[in-house]
Amino acid sequence: MRNDLRQLRVAKGLSQQELGQVLGVSRQTINAIEQCRYDPSLPLAIRMARYFAKTVEEIFHVD
Repeated sequence: MRNDLRQLRVAKGLSQQELGQVLGVSRQTINAIEQCRYDPSLPLAIRMARYFAKTVEEIFHVD
């Protein structure tokens, strides 16, 4: 599943570490999601969407 997480994070001027701290996950988790190696749980995807004021569907795209 493709996602726009990296673009959203960079636009806010956040490092992977900083975003991970905000969302309560590790930097490695953020990296894995950005690289499309890991699909987040629904609760994590919802936290991301709320943080960026987007819908889950605006961040994550089914191929």
